[in-house]
Amino acid sequence: MIEAALEVEVEDYLARFRADRDGDGRALVVRNGRGKERSVTVGGGTVKLRAPRVNDKREVDGARQRFTSKILPPYLRRSKNVSELLPLLYLRGLSTGDFREALPVLLGDDAAGLSPSAITRLVSIWQEEYETWKKRSIADRDYVYAWVDGVHFGVRLEDERLCALVMIGARPDGTKELIALEDGFRESKDSWADLLRDVKKRGMRAPEVAVGDGALGFWAAMRDVWPTTREQRCWVHKIANVLDKLPKSVQPKAKKMLHEAMNAPTSEECNKAIDDFVETYEAKYPKAAASLVDARAQLVTVFDFPAEHWLHLRTTNPIESTFATVKLRQRVTKGAGSRAAGLAMAFKLLLAAERTWRRLNGHEKMPLVRAGVRFQDGVRVERDDAPASSPRPIATTRRTSKTNQEKKRTRKVAA
Repeated sequence: MIEAALEVEVEDYLARFRADRDGDGRALVVRNGRGKERSVTVGGGTVKLRAPRVNDKREVDGARQRFTSKILPPYLRRSKNVSELLPLLYLRGLSTGDFREALPVLLGDDAAGLSPSAITRLVSIWQEEYETWKKRSIADRDYVYAWVDGVHFGVRLEDERLCALVMIGARPDGTKELIALEDGFRESKDSWADLLRDVKKRGMRAPEVAVGDGALGFWAAMRDVWPTTREQRCWVHKIANVLDKLPKSVQPKAKKMLHEAMNAPTSEECNKAIDDFVETYEAKYPKAAASLVDARAQLVTVFDFPAEHWLHLRTTNPIESTFATVKLRQRVTKGAGSRAAGLAMAFKLLLAAERTWRRLNGHEKMPLVRAGVRFQDGVRVERDDAPASSPRPIATTRRTSKTNQEKKRTRKVAA
């Protein structure tokens, strides 16, 4: 984003002095390649930049003019404020009038910012990047797990709120990537189906399991497009839904019981904890009990996958944590000026967050999951055809066989 802003700043500078020529008609202000790479430490880490250079041959009152970036001064090496940039961009709605207030947050109070026309071009660059990105081929990618969610934004100039449909995937090496980001309509089945068909057409293989909340639109669409993908409901969303159907006086105890079910070491113990909850609250609060029971089968899917992955598969946290700041600010801002600007903001926010997403625990077991290896209560099942009572170990069988041979030899000698 800094490099894109620098490019726009230079173009703005060149445009202002394009008419200035020397005696031979040659331009006095021209581009001059890029400077040496330098490191700039910002709130999210250290980035390497090569700023564009300008050769300015103009003289004013006998003094040679020189282009100096106001966004990234020549000797700037550290900015303490850039970690506040993305939330502020959202608060300002990416509007041309307010965007300049974000640049001082990026690089300090001395950054004067860009003209409104330059800012409009910069936002257009983001939107073009997003349009190109969402048409890319993903045939060379394999996503074993997928997390989905619908993130809602206010749009100042439109009556309907923007619902961004987000899909994140985990690759066989355990790294997470943003797969898709689309404008949906109230998380409807048709909107999700369009997204799933699009990623399928671009080469995405059906994931082994999808994790999401109880939005019926996605699950109905998934059963049509990816009928083999397993369903795992987000425990955090389900617990919140159940607690909403209980009075506050009983919520602390109910929450503890629900967490015991979520963190159970086996599917049997999880089901027992669910049964205990239903037995405790069904008589007085049937809606709360029904909400939990109706999703029982989708809540225990996680036990058929490696135990190291349970932490990641129980919730939609990769999406929730990324948009936590945005969701908290819904109450104090009306959001972006247009749906396109809102999607561009979400796209940039997700790509920036993607660099900080950590690899899945037990990522070495991801290829086993994709290969169809069975897991029961988080432990690999060695033999699919093994009976309920396991046979004696091979070593014991061999010792028994040897003993029988010795008995035969003994009888032969005796004869």
